Amino acid sequence: MKNFYNRFWRWHFFAALFITPLLLTLTISGIGYLFYPEVENKLYADSFFGDSDQKTKLTIDEGVEQAKEAFNDYSLSKIIILDEPYNTRLTMTNSAGEQKYVFLDDNYQIVGSQDANYTFSNVLRNLHSSLFIGGTFVNYLVELAACWAIFLLLSGLYMTVRKKLWKKAQTETTRIRSRRWHALLGVMITIPMVAIIFTGLPWSALMGHFIYTAAQENPSIGIPELQQNPPTSEVNEIPWITRKNETPTSNAQDHSGHGGHTGAADYSNEYALSVEELIGHIENENIPKPYSIILPSSEEGVFTVAKGSGTGVTGLDVSPDEEITIYFDQYSGTFISSVGYDEYGILGKWFTWGIPLHEGHLFGWANKIINLFVCLAFLYLIYLGFKTWLLRRQKGMISAPPIAKEISIPFYIFVVVLGIIMPLFGISLILVVFIELVLYFTKRQQTTLKES
Repeated sequence: MKNFYNRFWRWHFFAALFITPLLLTLTISGIGYLFYPEVENKLYADSFFGDSDQKTKLTIDEGVEQAKEAFNDYSLSKIIILDEPYNTRLTMTNSAGEQKYVFLDDNYQIVGSQDANYTFSNVLRNLHSSLFIGGTFVNYLVELAACWAIFLLLSGLYMTVRKKLWKKAQTETTRIRSRRWHALLGVMITIPMVAIIFTGLPWSALMGHFIYTAAQENPSIGIPELQQNPPTSEVNEIPWITRKNETPTSNAQDHSGHGGHTGAADYSNEYALSVEELIGHIENENIPKPYSIILPSSEEGVFTVAKGSGTGVTGLDVSPDEEITIYFDQYSGTFISSVGYDEYGILGKWFTWGIPLHEGHLFGWANKIINLFVCLAFLYLIYLGFKTWLLRRQKGMISAPPIAKEISIPFYIFVVVLGIIMPLFGISLILVVFIELVLYFTKRQQTTLKES
């Protein structure tokens, strides 16, 4: 059992040493993101709630045309209709894929605009998910840090229980006291912190892909099979459960002679329904605000109306059981099909609840406060761990826990199970085991040479 404990201690130590910078970044940016709606409501009050100097009443289509003229390098891709007192928000995209948000007041006059890259929520989201760098390697690195954080929490829990570290010693040094509080705090936050990390993994590179693939290939637990398939759009406003499938098509048979509109961002069609007419159809379907309208991207495309529980857009999130994605024919406005929360499988429902829990708005301010407390406790846990190490560390040495001399079968069963649950963690274990073997045989050879 001592060998078992030493394995945990050693891997716990090195994991903490190497991934702490990433964990600090993810935790601090996560804390900031918890409060992005409150911050944005203050920072962007003029755009969100203000009025234009122009008092002439326009239709929403006239307002959209004004926005297109004002920002003629951009084309409209989405319209977000929010509850009062929020203004209508347009998402416009240029040929380079850059986005701009344009806000229309009650008269559908332009109030203001934002560069999407530099809004508070998007800055924190980019930091939290890709460290501002992006790319496959960075996305995997962030996911790897999250996976090893789970190992840290579970291994710490084992060591605390195994050594009964919560017990107060008769004579406590500063190091022992620091270790005891590190252990106690770790036990307290293990379950909520693991829950927060796991509910963020659907957005991760490798495990997120596996989760979504499992949801697609197993409709009974994930995404239901429908006569009309949900959209392929990657936008945040479409619920996680429906955002990667194929888009249903409109009946364009009567307009097939008016071709050439195949672009995604700059697609337009004089035969398509106006936005105002579409909103009439939406109201006829008794779909309340807030919702987003994703415009068709081809002659066969449809209007997609979505209500999501984890949109990342201030004022747009709804309760998980209100999630729905509805498709309307772009020419007639006819309702085609819909995908609602009740049709999700168990896996789909779980993450529909899990994502807003992770983001801190599932059950209002209580969710934010709980997440905030857990994240602050996690930061303090990291501080106590490093304080304990520094108090134990010998001058000029790293003072790592000793290499276990024997193979610990229970330990390897534990990490293999974690590796199956978290594939990227499992892949990283190959490198870790290789390094451990090199260190073990190097030390063994050095000992042999000294003895000879």
